[in-house]
Amino acid sequence: METIFGNLQGLKSSQLKQLQRLYHQRIPGDRITTPEFSQRLAAISTEINQPLCAYVNRRGQVIRIGVGTPRQTQIPPMELPRYGAERLSGIRCLATHLKAEPPNEGALTAMAMQRLDALVVINITGTGFTRRGGGATGYVKEAYLAHLVPQDARALIPSAAIAGSNNGQSPSWSISPPLDLDNLAEQDFMDLVEGLEEEFRREFVAQEVDADHDRVLIVGVMTDQISLQQFHDTVAELARLVDTAGGDVLQTVQQKRSRIHPQTVIGEGKVQEVALTAQTLGCNLVVFDRSLSPAQVRNLEAQIGIRVVDRTEVILDIFAQRAQSRAGKLQVELAQLEYMLPRLTGRGQAMSRLGGGIGTRGPGETKLETERRTIQRRISRLQQEVDQLQAHRSRLRQRRQHQEVPSVALVGYTNAGKSTLLNALTNAEVYTADQLFATLDPTTRRLVIPGDENGKTQEILITDTVGFIHELPPSLMDAFRATLEEVTEADALLHLVDLSHPAWLSHIRAVREILAQMPVTPGPALVAFNKIDQVDSQTLALAQEEFPLAVFISASQRLGLETLRHRLSQLIQYAVDSV
Repeated sequence: METIFGNLQGLKSSQLKQLQRLYHQRIPGDRITTPEFSQRLAAISTEINQPLCAYVNRRGQVIRIGVGTPRQTQIPPMELPRYGAERLSGIRCLATHLKAEPPNEGALTAMAMQRLDALVVINITGTGFTRRGGGATGYVKEAYLAHLVPQDARALIPSAAIAGSNNGQSPSWSISPPLDLDNLAEQDFMDLVEGLEEEFRREFVAQEVDADHDRVLIVGVMTDQISLQQFHDTVAELARLVDTAGGDVLQTVQQKRSRIHPQTVIGEGKVQEVALTAQTLGCNLVVFDRSLSPAQVRNLEAQIGIRVVDRTEVILDIFAQRAQSRAGKLQVELAQLEYMLPRLTGRGQAMSRLGGGIGTRGPGETKLETERRTIQRRISRLQQEVDQLQAHRSRLRQRRQHQEVPSVALVGYTNAGKSTLLNALTNAEVYTADQLFATLDPTTRRLVIPGDENGKTQEILITDTVGFIHELPPSLMDAFRATLEEVTEADALLHLVDLSHPAWLSHIRAVREILAQMPVTPGPALVAFNKIDQVDSQTLALAQEEFPLAVFISASQRLGLETLRHRLSQLIQYAVDSV
């Protein structure tokens, strides 16, 4: 029996049978519809007093009947036979409408989201009569033909502009004037869609010539727990992360909610907006500004139709690109596998058959269990290697401590300038760039600082560590524990802050929160404000007032480095004396 979708409440069995018979109707391949099929659809819609939608493929077969509007009965992108920016879906929708008016915003949005070949809106009169010899007629007042417009398909359509356009036109679709059924039936359907797809393809190829990066749409959700400034800082930082990972941010969609939607993070209407925006801009990736559960990712991908990732996955991707040493690659792989493992669950009921209860016992291990077991074995092996790395670094630190060489760990928010400072102080050749997480692997160098009052100098070891970030993913904290131990085992910390960043105060708090989570309490810390050559006097005065004991430097311009060396000498003396 053919399936009917949508609101079926109150329908009689005879009416359901009428709807099921529509599946056996065929429309000529080169016609959008026929007068007979349109009248039949309108007659049933009049009888049940509800709008109907018939979805027809290019062979003229009815593949889906829905009771409701195009918005209510739309096909999820993942279930469409074809979906992509360079072509249409191969399906057209014939929809009845109970009022005499052009297609509304909801119907046109549904057409754009599904990339339908065409949308035909049939306005019905509410009355009709039966022709001699059978067959309903007289139910259709007028019809409208709508389709996407290729040359404007990437232009984002502001909701206000759509709502305010009452003339039936919009920047990304075309709507015909009112047509009668005979005129509609005379339209050459295949000529229309082949011409549209050829234009779509030309535009897509032109965009892809130099587009070797992901085209990204960022989604930010502001809840009651954070301030407006914090929210803007978070979204701006995510844009920097995406840029560092090699993506191009095309637009940001924002929503304010009292609490996160448990299934899709954002509300249903906003999901529709994200899907339409991604489709019109030609995005191939949607990035959310928070961690997503595996179920939320599946729900969002099913409704939006393209890949969805969260902030954690972007950070992991950056780490995977930046890791150079064997230790760094080892720790990144461990973090990625720990992130991936729970996301294997529930990819599809057919993938897993092990479990308890009726219907779950049977042929034994399937692909899901095999993958999960392989990943768990790999995680165990990587953790052993990280433990060996930890032990190796511990022996190196013991050797340094035996030689009584004090050590300082350079910590700070990512892109604060730690590697630049290390290069300036020690003439090291550590890679530097104006990017987040430009360096991952810790680098230790000797630094000569002023000694006691007799003018003697003193050697210390200074280590550049991995940059911190707000809400550092727990999997990274665990995987990089061997690296982060350089922080806990150091005699003192030099906390570098990018004073030119608008959110420098929140960066300080984020670093201190991560340090507070360390299993061993780190040693005393000296705060050093970097990039003072890029800030105004007001910001400088505020920082001096809030942190009177801090040092103010510019690593790139080599300003204040001598003062920093003297303060490091005092810090080391204090740290050694307090042990």
